[in-house]
Amino acid sequence: MTVRLFDTARQRIEPIDAGPVVTLYSCGITPYDAAHLGHAQVYLTFDILQRRLRDLGHETRCVRNVTDVDDDILRKARELGVHYLDLAAEEMARFDRDMGALGLIPCWSEPRATSAIPEILTLIGAALDRGHAYQANGAVYFDVSTFPEFGGVSHLDESAMLVQAGLQGGNPDDPAKRNPLDFVLWQPSLADEPSWESRWGPGRPGWHIECSALALRELGETIDVHGGGRDLSFPHHECETAQSESVTGKPFVRHWLHVGLVALDGTKMSKSLGNLVFVGDLLQETEPAAIRLGLLGHHYRLDWEWTSADIPRAEQRLALWRSASGEVDSDADGSPLADVGLELVRERLDDDLDTPGALAALDDEARAGRSVRAGAALLGVTL
Repeated sequence: MTVRLFDTARQRIEPIDAGPVVTLYSCGITPYDAAHLGHAQVYLTFDILQRRLRDLGHETRCVRNVTDVDDDILRKARELGVHYLDLAAEEMARFDRDMGALGLIPCWSEPRATSAIPEILTLIGAALDRGHAYQANGAVYFDVSTFPEFGGVSHLDESAMLVQAGLQGGNPDDPAKRNPLDFVLWQPSLADEPSWESRWGPGRPGWHIECSALALRELGETIDVHGGGRDLSFPHHECETAQSESVTGKPFVRHWLHVGLVALDGTKMSKSLGNLVFVGDLLQETEPAAIRLGLLGHHYRLDWEWTSADIPRAEQRLALWRSASGEVDSDADGSPLADVGLELVRERLDDDLDTPGALAALDDEARAGRSVRAGAALLGVTL
């Protein structure tokens, strides 16, 4: 038995091919605001995957980074008049509290970008030495022309990549670039920004290089499962792959996992737009298990829209499951029978983490008066 997942790069559902220890890397938050449901959906997906892998007998090592230095957090700290690391510490405490309340398995490691400056400098130096990067105007850029597979993760054509790069801070109009799709590895810092010394001059790392350095440091040259929100497939994960494989010469990721986007009022939840539903606010209105079930009611790979009906629906489901949670079927001599609900949940999770199917299966078991306690526990729900 194994879990089969849709792989973004291959564009098909494939089994996870991993040994006794499964390594996972989930792109974490930039801690300048509270965690919203889009974040929670991503990290809950990795949580469910880990629970099933552990159920199958694997050890899981999941790394979730903290991007505690980049344009967004520096901009917000400047607006608030606080030190960027103080802002990061405050928001990470809130994030950890919210994710803990939702019952997420603690990460094996949760490293900060600022902890990896030596590894970042080494990685950039290796890219330069191998002819995959160049210096211009005090910055270091990755030269995408040296990596023919660029675009193989997201499957976007050049025009679509240029649009996405412009939307996500890639600055394709930067005159210092040889190619508009080239991306920053190292950049000069502004006067009020943090700065580290390097052989290319003082500055700070670009966004993409942080995750490559942390992933390689924490998990090695090839990761079993890597992913995040679908909006990260380009440019972030595309650039991560290019710079990592150019230096190591090894496949960076065996399986790419991308989670659909959560919308509110027809528009993707985004900190920049401010159309957010915060986990912390929902925790004031209902119990964590209901929030968890509300999210699991949507397949991880699909885009969906949050509505006011999600929580009441989840609360009704929780009440149904609890009404049946005390009964376990037994055979003629009183020995407990195999837990049908648990096996149904396992079957649905192995099929591309079909959590809506798993919930529906437990609904049927509960309506029939059979216990769903074990199946709910595999989904991280304690009845």
